[in-house]
Amino acid sequence: MRDPIPPTIEWRDGVVRMVDQRRLPASLEFVEARTVDELCDAITGLAIRGAPALGVAGAMGVALAVCTGEAVADAAARLVATRPTAVNLAWGVQRALDAPDPLSAALAIARDDAEGNRRIGAAGAALLPDGARVLTHCNAGSLATAGYGTALGVVRAAHEAGQRPSVWVDETRPVLQGARLTAWELEQLGIPYTVVADVAAGGLMAAGQVDCVVVGADRVAANGDVANKVGTYPLAVLAHHHGIPFYVAAPTSTIDEACPTGAAIPVEHRDPDEVAVIAGTRLTPAAARAHNPAFDITPAALVTALITEEGVRPASR
Repeated sequence: MRDPIPPTIEWRDGVVRMVDQRRLPASLEFVEARTVDELCDAITGLAIRGAPALGVAGAMGVALAVCTGEAVADAAARLVATRPTAVNLAWGVQRALDAPDPLSAALAIARDDAEGNRRIGAAGAALLPDGARVLTHCNAGSLATAGYGTALGVVRAAHEAGQRPSVWVDETRPVLQGARLTAWELEQLGIPYTVVADVAAGGLMAAGQVDCVVVGADRVAANGDVANKVGTYPLAVLAHHHGIPFYVAAPTSTIDEACPTGAAIPVEHRDPDEVAVIAGTRLTPAAARAHNPAFDITPAALVTALITEEGVRPASR
């Protein structure tokens, strides 16, 4: 059956073609990168985002450098520097650098990610009760991966199995990946959802309207601490307080064994105007300062389980 969501990233005749996630949900458009600099701009500008998708982008960027005759080592360094928190980006770049044929390696990463995400979905769906009301944060669906999704893949698998899940979609300030991207994906898949302001999560939990929280990850430290979109940590605290399972769904490539704890994970800080300005309209006084970390760290002790393509296991080790 044809997937209602097009491939997030593809290699087409020497060009990296990506869904332009800046345009959603208003329009489904694509952006093409013919040089490594163009791909770097697409990554930093959030045309493509999500740890697994960035792993594919990093590998394809190395292949692009080879095809265009760019200095490969320099191109690899520029790619890795675009988003420091998501470990998959550097992982994908290194996989391509180590391969005799970087393009074949990139295509294999994309194929393996999509297949692995289906296994993540199946493993996670088994944890959800029928009719589960799932709260999720940011976007960890097909758009964040090479296909199917991680956290949203769990919901998708439950839906396909007839378990009738529904989703509370955190809007995910400041750039609204939940309200724009996750809601769009759920719409395409025919899965019931409701968009809520991030600040509504605690009230929903207190009212007994959330059965579990499922999120993705940009990096998991060796001890199980999780870096994910800013706002994830307070959700974990709220879920713990209300006795609600808090699941993290991510491929094993997101686990960084070289990073001992969450304290060692670099947290990217982005342009303060992402907080102060929405759709060209400034929300704050012109002189107001804004703080814009893109991620926060959730301690492993607050994670009920980590769901990977290898199955379900405790986050803490």
